[in-house]
Amino acid sequence: MGGRFAEGAFVGEHGSWNRSVPVGYKVVFVPFRDGRPAGDPIDFVSDFLNKDGKTRGRPVGVTVDPRGALIVADDLSNTVWRVTPNSPRAGAASPPAKANPF
Repeated sequence: MGGRFAEGAFVGEHGSWNRSVPVGYKVVFVPFRDGRPAGDPIDFVSDFLNKDGKTRGRPVGVTVDPRGALIVADDLSNTVWRVTPNSPRAGAASPPAKANPF
């Protein structure tokens, strides 16, 4: 992904099943400094759970492909997503991510 996502780890938060208020259901980026976590996780892909509580997906595994795109396995919809950055807009702090199923 590059930029602010160049040094760190992407983590798939599969999602809770036993809580009254659901947590997870997203992919976060944990920034690293000198090979260690350094900072709070940053939401990267977060639309797997609707505001009404309907689950649209559950990220179970993530990796980066040879071109630098993030690959996310979703075991609810049996989909593998390829997430790539959009072209940045003038004045944008960082480009949003775009997910496409394989």
